[in-house]
Amino acid sequence: MIGILVILLFSSLLLWLSARRTISVLGLRPEKSRVIQFVVGFLLAGTICAGYNLLTTAFVENDWRWNADFTTLALASGMWWVFKSVIFEELLFRGALLYLLNLRYGPKTACAISGSCFGIYHWFSYGSFGNPVQMAIIFAMTGFVGFALAWSFVKTRSLYLPVALHIGWNLINIVVFSNGPLGTQMLFKANQLKPDGLLSLSIFLFQVFAFPVVAMLYVRWIVGGIRKD
Repeated sequence: MIGILVILLFSSLLLWLSARRTISVLGLRPEKSRVIQFVVGFLLAGTICAGYNLLTTAFVENDWRWNADFTTLALASGMWWVFKSVIFEELLFRGALLYLLNLRYGPKTACAISGSCFGIYHWFSYGSFGNPVQMAIIFAMTGFVGFALAWSFVKTRSLYLPVALHIGWNLINIVVFSNGPLGTQMLFKANQLKPDGLLSLSIFLFQVFAFPVVAMLYVRWIVGGIRKD
């Protein structure tokens, strides 16, 4: 939590010193349209994430099992961990720096820089630095997502949608399907069997592209009709 407070302070100073703007330009004030975007974004990302995880067991002799040791306290703890990590990452990658990049270079370049930085950041958070194959895969996966999240911030002029998309994916992936640093949470796989060949590739491509594509389409078709540049 201290990290979030520090980055909020840093963001406020950076915005004022660089562009004479206040932190309000990050669109933090709750408005009806932003709340709607948050709910829809959360549901979209959560649904895609659940679909991906279910696909990983749908075509093999494997399934998801309920963790009998999972408690309400564990759920609350996991949700709080996801919330803190997402807020920190969004303020860092989709906050003041992206706002200033957009002012200077325009939305496409700014979002490309933000997405690339997000991809590089995950080399270290996933511990893959030094393994070229893993680095390329992680950069592609998280870089595309980072671009989509950045685009959603630039187009809505608010952090509500990127935060919702990010939380929706991370909460379902980490807390529900136990894919992440928290270990076994709500559900776990019955065994280690997984799809292979073309089927495995198709599921991987779904994981890489479904989230950012759907997020971008939502921004274009729905949010774009509400907020114009």
